[in-house]
Amino acid sequence: MNLEAKDIQNWLNEFTEKIDENKAYLSDLDTPIGDGDHGNNMARGMKAYQEDIEKKKPETITDTFRVISMALISKVGGASGPLYGSAFMSMTKATKDVEVITSSKQLGEIITEGLKGIQARGKAELGDKTMVDVWLPVASALMTDTLTKQVVEDAKSSTKDMVAKKGRASYLGERAIGHIDPGAASSALLFDALINQFN
Repeated sequence: MNLEAKDIQNWLNEFTEKIDENKAYLSDLDTPIGDGDHGNNMARGMKAYQEDIEKKKPETITDTFRVISMALISKVGGASGPLYGSAFMSMTKATKDVEVITSSKQLGEIITEGLKGIQARGKAELGDKTMVDVWLPVASALMTDTLTKQVVEDAKSSTKDMVAKKGRASYLGERAIGHIDPGAASSALLFDALINQFN
């Protein structure tokens, strides 16, 4: 594995495309258990990232993560912007002085720092029906070089049968069962796009 700044940007470009393609799906997931705007919010944030990347033309992994962090914090409403923004901001610290990510384990450590940023902001644990339910298994799988699209899909699907303990969905109690968490679904798109950079 050799991921340079351009590969990280390719990853985030593909994530932008996936968010655009799945905008309605993400908002549909959000409608029964949230505000119904997760897809539109994420699409707005990723559009802002694309505009900023054109203007700023970051040349390092750290600066690329900083650009997406600021775009998502400033443009995405609800909890998602601050949570994703915190993840990428923590990843800027983890990639300081890193020019090339050379192993799955190193990438896992960076994603783990992103996860810590999410948990520091949102206080969610595994099993709370949030994006943590995707980020944690992905980080663990990267550490052992076992990340596949199936791992990502299983992590996302696992949120369907959970009772939500955080966010607006937590007000629904048992009624949130049967719905995939929208933040877990958008995170699955993020990591699907990441796996495509390995090949």
